[in-house]
Amino acid sequence: MNVKRIFGTILTILGIFGLVYTGYELIQKSHAYTTLIVVGILGLIFFSSGISLVKNTKDES
Repeated sequence: MNVKRIFGTILTILGIFGLVYTGYELIQKSHAYTTLIVVGILGLIFFSSGISLVKNTKDES
């Protein structure tokens, strides 16, 4: 069981949820722009770090 790969997958999924939430709230014209900016930036950071963690982790059997 590769812990880095599982953690990378979890980060990627959290990042996707954060980005989807931000996009949905922007479409609904929410007035909480500061919260949306923070959630969007965190989603982008989680998504990119999760993808790089999954991509750079080698499989060991």
